[in-house]
Amino acid sequence: MVDAAAILDAASEDDARFHLQRCCGAASWVAGMLARRPYGSSAALSAAADEVLERMSPADYVEAFAHHPRIGEDARRMAERFTSTAAWSTDEQSAVGAASGDVLDALRDANAAYERRFGFIFIVCAAGLGAHAMIDRIAARMGNPPDVELRVAGRELARITKKRLEKIAP
Repeated sequence: MVDAAAILDAASEDDARFHLQRCCGAASWVAGMLARRPYGSSAALSAAADEVLERMSPADYVEAFAHHPRIGEDARRMAERFTSTAAWSTDEQSAVGAASGDVLDALRDANAAYERRFGFIFIVCAAGLGAHAMIDRIAARMGNPPDVELRVAGRELARITKKRLEKIAP
């Protein structure tokens, strides 16, 4: 079985860039990952991802967050805005879709309040989490000071990025 490291190692630079951009939209992360090729193994790929993520600036994190849809965003709008990652995002947020309209409205309102408070979208590794859980997580994080919340969101981005790296391999 071919893994993501082997695919990225064998890919042209442009193809590797495309795959990596789907995992994390920060230009500095993509450049750092390209510079570390070849990886040679899944473990080395994972370690490189961690290393580059840890070196990102706050602005790099905010850039990466902007490459993700809002939790609960309409699938059609998501497909229009995030062409190369919409299927992944839809799958990652699939548990949210079962919520009622009222709950989705509450989630939209919570997302908006979070964005007003912190200046970036709410980032969470959404796999398996329903809308109520998302609302609870937003509420729990609203009291964080901005610098703490950026670190929390960065850890969530790292989880998402690592899961997406695994999706590169068919």
